[in-house]
Amino acid sequence: MDDLIADFVAECREMLEALGGEIVAWEANPDDRARLDSIFRFVHTVKGNCGFFDFPRLETLSHAAEDALADCRAGRRHPDGALVSAVLAVIDRIGEMIASIDAGDGVPEGDDSALIDALAPGAEGPAQQVAMPAAVDAASKASSTPRTIRLSVELLDRVMSGVSDMVLARNELARRLREAPDDVAVDGAFERLSGIIAEMRDAITRTRMQRIENLFVALPRMVRDLCTELGKQVLVDIDGGDVELDREMIEMIRDPLTHIIRNAVDHGIETPAERLKAGKREIGLLSVSARQSGNQILIEIADDGKGIEASKLVEKAVANGVIEREVASRLSRSEQLALIFEAGVSTAKEVTAISGRGVGMDVVRSNVERIGGLVELDSTPGKGTRMVLRVPLTLTIIPALTVSIGSQHFAIPRSAIEEIVRANGGSVTLERIGGAGVATIRGRRVPEVALADVLGLPSAMNDQERTLIVLRPAGGDVYALAVDRIHDHEELVVKPAAPAVMATGLYAGTTLADDGSPILLFDPAGLAQVGGVRLETLERGGHTADVPVAVNSNEIPVLLFRGLDGARRALRLGVVDRIEEVAADAIRPSAGRLRVQLGEAILPLAGVERPDELDGKVRVFRLNDGTHEIGYAFREVIDLMSIERDVIPADVPGAINGVTLIGGEPAELVDAHWLFAEHLGTAARPQTQLVCRLPEGDAWMQNMLRPIVEAAGYLVIGDGDELSADLTIVSHGEPVQSAQSGRVLRLATDPDQVNGQDSIYRYDRTGLLLAIKSASGGNR
Repeated sequence: MDDLIADFVAECREMLEALGGEIVAWEANPDDRARLDSIFRFVHTVKGNCGFFDFPRLETLSHAAEDALADCRAGRRHPDGALVSAVLAVIDRIGEMIASIDAGDGVPEGDDSALIDALAPGAEGPAQQVAMPAAVDAASKASSTPRTIRLSVELLDRVMSGVSDMVLARNELARRLREAPDDVAVDGAFERLSGIIAEMRDAITRTRMQRIENLFVALPRMVRDLCTELGKQVLVDIDGGDVELDREMIEMIRDPLTHIIRNAVDHGIETPAERLKAGKREIGLLSVSARQSGNQILIEIADDGKGIEASKLVEKAVANGVIEREVASRLSRSEQLALIFEAGVSTAKEVTAISGRGVGMDVVRSNVERIGGLVELDSTPGKGTRMVLRVPLTLTIIPALTVSIGSQHFAIPRSAIEEIVRANGGSVTLERIGGAGVATIRGRRVPEVALADVLGLPSAMNDQERTLIVLRPAGGDVYALAVDRIHDHEELVVKPAAPAVMATGLYAGTTLADDGSPILLFDPAGLAQVGGVRLETLERGGHTADVPVAVNSNEIPVLLFRGLDGARRALRLGVVDRIEEVAADAIRPSAGRLRVQLGEAILPLAGVERPDELDGKVRVFRLNDGTHEIGYAFREVIDLMSIERDVIPADVPGAINGVTLIGGEPAELVDAHWLFAEHLGTAARPQTQLVCRLPEGDAWMQNMLRPIVEAAGYLVIGDGDELSADLTIVSHGEPVQSAQSGRVLRLATDPDQVNGQDSIYRYDRTGLLLAIKSASGGNR
């Protein structure tokens, strides 16, 4: 707040200085509209800012002057000499108050009624002003505060460009000195020059940077006003206000961010009645956060509203001629959602004063791309929408490490680097699991990405000859990047890359090496994502809901492993949270069940028949359904595979629900639902059924419930399938999407939520199977 008040004072002082000549000219010619507009803008700006800073006296005074000047601008009043004198007196009083605020005393108490009365039509003029006590020594007090000056952004750009050129020249000089014979005197002078350039760089960079909090601070008030107008309740959660961004960039993204927030409140978040009907709490949640990633700032806006139905976007785009119907039928879901950024495409049922005219989101994308940024969108119907703005920091200089693959050089932000190790070092081991690389560094297992494979570049080195750079992206998890060689740590001038380059998701900008050759700067988070680390969910302890699921596809990702008894088994990848290794003495019977201690958690343990024969270290899968966890002991991971749905169901219910061929050999499929039901409910023999509809976006349904439904003989279809279903299963409180739903069964995550015969606790296995049987009278 102190920074904001300082900006307010500086802005007012600048405008007062500029108005000095305007006021005199207006007094000489009251009909001069240009001068009138300048004075009006000043009092209007002061009034608007005072409402935010809670300066009621200053706000009242400026409001009175604004009203009088507005009458003159509208032609309702002629600006005579008395009005000019009254306005001059008001501006003088405003200047005194600004001086008092600048001195740290705030706005003192006082009576401005005489000045306000003098603004009224017919008044003879302002009464004699009385000097404000706080203004007498304001100048002396202000002299002790830091002095400030306001400069144009263009001038700062020129200075920053000059500093950037100096950094590049210094880098080239450093390279030449390394190649030349040592000269102590020259080296010392060069070090002094480097220090001076570094200090100048930091000072210039700070002049352009501003906390993004200045952009976020107005959002709660804006959302509150929108909620009052729309009859909604929204809680705003803001994080990352301390992130700094170029001042000009903040202004460039102010309008796009406003568009997104208004759309989220107007179309995304439902009314309290609609939210209660959908099983949500009355108050919606709108979260806005910012974080730095390399040379980019990521601004995320997420809401828990009704989301965006991609099918409706497609229908609207086809109806408005944006795309052809044949093209629309081939679009992926992400491409369907991207239609919202096309001009004229809107899913709003009616045009409002807030949004819904089909303009806005296309402007958002064009404005962000104009400054070298990107907009990402993800939305789940009924769950909410998440939008990410990726915008460049500025033309800046960051410490970076240069690396190479073959003859190609790249840069990595030094802030993301944890350590650098040799792949063939004694503390490092590399292994491949299902085509994915895993590096064990001093006992810590992390995913491994080979840069040559990601970029498709030729490399003369094998895995054991490369160097591993351990990276931790902002807000991400640790992984190891394998490169051919590493070179120097240098300070590089980074500029935004072309939109086509940024769209790959790999890069955060472009820079120049000390010899003038171009180098691309990696975005460590984007590099991990594009690298496709398949074991990420096993190692990071992610939530089941974060795991991609194979919806209505013949390809079902599973983790193939060998149990403690030597049998080949498979688990759906989505239910495996991570792999742990524990000592055998951490496994013991407790409270009538075999349990394992994993860190500070004690979990039920499956997969062990003879605990007394365990010795040494035991590997354990940590299974997670989104709410509860259990362990499953195994001997070794064989591979990450995909299976077809030609599963032979087991005759008896248990930990194995069927058998199938994986990699040409039989493998038993572990029934994760049965395992959880065994610890949280009861087990029973599954029954058979015809067609069942499950929600496509529900990870628990797809990973936990779908296997048992399919093992019972069901054909599982999704929300968008036109087939008629005999049974539709949804979570408690979720709406049914299809009219051809048959009997609807609602599963509750909490036993206390159960109400009626079609509402069942999701781990009541007996009740669930009885409901499946009764849905079709037991017919197959």
